Amino acid sequence: MATLKAFKGLRPPKEIVKDLASRPYDVLNSEEAREEAAGNKYSLLHIIKPEIDLAKGVDLYSPEVYNKAKSNFEKFKNSGWLVTDEEEYLYIYAQTMFGKTQYGIVGCASVKDYMNNVIKKHELTRPDKEEDRMKHVRITNANMEPVFFSYPAVKEIDDIVAAYVNANKADYDFTADDGVGHHFWVLRDKAKSQKIIELFEKLPATYVADGHHRTAAAALVGNEKAQNNPNHTGNEEYNYFLAVHFPDNQLTIIDYNRVVKDLNGYTAREFIEKLKKGFEVVEKGADIYKPDALHNFSMYLEGKWYSLTAKKDTYNDNDPIGVLDVTILTDQVLAPLLDIQDLRRSKRIDFVGGIRGLGELKKRVDSGEMKVAFGLYPVSMQQLIDIADNDMIMPPKTTWFEPKLRSGLVVHELD
Repeated sequence: MATLKAFKGLRPPKEIVKDLASRPYDVLNSEEAREEAAGNKYSLLHIIKPEIDLAKGVDLYSPEVYNKAKSNFEKFKNSGWLVTDEEEYLYIYAQTMFGKTQYGIVGCASVKDYMNNVIKKHELTRPDKEEDRMKHVRITNANMEPVFFSYPAVKEIDDIVAAYVNANKADYDFTADDGVGHHFWVLRDKAKSQKIIELFEKLPATYVADGHHRTAAAALVGNEKAQNNPNHTGNEEYNYFLAVHFPDNQLTIIDYNRVVKDLNGYTAREFIEKLKKGFEVVEKGADIYKPDALHNFSMYLEGKWYSLTAKKDTYNDNDPIGVLDVTILTDQVLAPLLDIQDLRRSKRIDFVGGIRGLGELKKRVDSGEMKVAFGLYPVSMQQLIDIADNDMIMPPKTTWFEPKLRSGLVVHELD
């Protein structure tokens, strides 16, 4: 039984929302953030990447950085750049990319649901990255950025959202510099909000799509606050954290591809012959070849594209992890042929998000930086759900969701 809670959101005035809303903290480094926020005093990057307001080279995990996040947050509130809604609401957040729009429900998820595995995960989290975001949540006493959740689509929820969106003008509506449209409604109809909350209570689970470290940090700080409060009741705001929930049938997972520096001593001809043990190999020529189904891969090597189709005996349909294309590629090619045994640590492999296109693979091989590239067919939402439901962990660099959520459209304070 999943929990969804309305809350008093902290939001920017409409006239500055485009300037304030930013990309998530973990998709750009300090220098990129510094450049992106240059000349823009409203950017949320001043809070979520506060090192941009300190000397270059500052230790990102120093108290000075976290204290700057706190003081900048206070400045935003005192300046009227973030203003608290007078009542508790759910919100609707829609994004448009490449002509397709997805509609999410913004509300608070439950710390208890995270601890009890009602909120399902599919990635490992690193303690150091968790602790960084926990410190940020502790010092700001807020969830500055939402996490990206999914849930099994419910037609009645879709119908409520569609009816409200069609009948009401968006509170925010802008197109970001990357061409993605962002549309945001305060769901002021309390009856409709309550109905959505009741429908969520019937869901057996929700799923972390993107933002596992932020999810873990938010839930762990909430749990920590509960344990440290002798008068804890379970109704405090810290028992909940900010999330955008999208129906699974509206989301787009795009390909997450691999480039490798060398052929581990093989010539190109020898390597192709070795591949034929596990794949049907078809040469496609100089034109970019894009995989057209699960278990079909593209390969770019020495100026030519190839189609690689995994043979049936290379995977097990009943194994949620083993049936993934990333697993097939690792088990049949990367580990046995190219001797890449640890995807997280090997310096001989790199990963390229499909948002860059397969042309990026060709570019990196043609430049001589890489020797061979592999394009993968995207993982499906059903595969992700199957893995999460079985309490399994996706291999590294498997899912890439687009578009990314913008941070700053609404903030959740813990008191």
